[in-house]
Amino acid sequence: MFSRFFSLCLVLALAPVAAAAEGPLDAWLSARAREHAAWFAAQAAGVEGQTGSLGLWRERAEGDPGIPHFVPPSSLAPLIRAVEASVVNITTVGPRAGGLEGMKKSTGSGFVLTPDGLVVTNNHVVASAQQIAVRLADGREFAASVVGRDASTDVALLRLSGVDLGKLPAVYLGDSDRMAVGDWVVAIGNPFGLDHSVSHGMISAKERVLGVGQFDDFIQTDALINPGNSGGPLFNMKGEVVGVNTAIISQGQGIGFAVPSNLVKELLPNLRENGKLARGWLGVVINDDGSNGGGERQAPLVKDVYKGSPAAAVGIRPGDRLVAVNGRPIGSYLQLLRKVALLAPGTEARLSLTRGTETQEVTVRLVARPAQEATEGLIQRTASEEEMGLVIRDLTPEVAAPLGETAWSGVLVSGVTPRSPADSAGLRAGDVVTEVNRRRVKDVAGVRAALGKGSAGVSILLRVKRGEALQYIAIAR
Repeated sequence: MFSRFFSLCLVLALAPVAAAAEGPLDAWLSARAREHAAWFAAQAAGVEGQTGSLGLWRERAEGDPGIPHFVPPSSLAPLIRAVEASVVNITTVGPRAGGLEGMKKSTGSGFVLTPDGLVVTNNHVVASAQQIAVRLADGREFAASVVGRDASTDVALLRLSGVDLGKLPAVYLGDSDRMAVGDWVVAIGNPFGLDHSVSHGMISAKERVLGVGQFDDFIQTDALINPGNSGGPLFNMKGEVVGVNTAIISQGQGIGFAVPSNLVKELLPNLRENGKLARGWLGVVINDDGSNGGGERQAPLVKDVYKGSPAAAVGIRPGDRLVAVNGRPIGSYLQLLRKVALLAPGTEARLSLTRGTETQEVTVRLVARPAQEATEGLIQRTASEEEMGLVIRDLTPEVAAPLGETAWSGVLVSGVTPRSPADSAGLRAGDVVTEVNRRRVKDVAGVRAALGKGSAGVSILLRVKRGEALQYIAIAR
């Protein structure tokens, strides 16, 4: 049949038609016949990618292997059998919320981190627990105590006690940075008390910010994560844990979130040594100036350096760009904040920075993060600021969020010298300066540039946001 139709198409395509006798229908039939003849000829020759009519689509040739390096999984059973023994059920007993009498029993999930009995789970699973019991897949049960926990990342580290410790089935931690949207993942846990339930899906998004805290950096997945799954592992296709599941949006339908394993790796030494997140401090003021115009994020730009800080001690300067911490690239202020704050005070961190066209590395020893009020006087003020009696700071995301302000929408007045020109003009701590001499400003550098353009003896006109009200304040120089 195919050969007869092919022959007919060839005849129609090659048959001469007298120009005078050819009508509109004859011309159309001849054109269609030529197209069909070309298509059948290509199929017979096995031309890859040959299309139907005039290049409208492509079809793979017979025997084409398809997408390189992609092997669709036929069954996840071998992977699940290999890793499920390390997933544990956690039962806690603690006081009821809201001051109600009696004790409340709750369940969650976790996974064995080390053969000698360290277990990882969510902070909210054990936050108010007075008793913690951990049951393994083989039925063994151990009492557990909290080694350390942190609410801002929702991660907790437990220590099992009892006999038979030392050979527990521990997981492997994977590299969550290497996971890509579309990668397959498996979640194992105890949703609603149903032991060792398995769900699978893929990575739907990375670096999700949910507004839970400043360390928001969630992996989003469509693998089902329900109450009781909290604290359980999210596995990649190599059987490595790439996330700690958290049912943080319980009303979500088909949406789950997990704390990335790389964030957990950075946090665990801190929890083991300090029992909490003792935050490291670098001592820089950052302007997160977004992308470079090509869609790629730029490394954070140093706008100022605190006097006597670890950054000042190793020679970091305003204008430097911090491109990596301990070899891991950073592309935003929040990434820098997470990577530095998760390291314990006293930790040595290797920073990569660019200064102009040069790239260099420095090793800095972090210190404990000072209280916010203790940092106010650590930035060197300009002569103009001291003359006016102003202490100002950038509205970074960390500073802006507690105040209900938008980051980089102006400059926060964090202090006013008594009986200074700023004090006499009515400026107050907590005001946000949005304009200087009718010029829009969004950071300290902008204010200083605008003040530098003024003349001695000429008043400075500031536009100030105080609560929801906007007003102009003139300060005599």
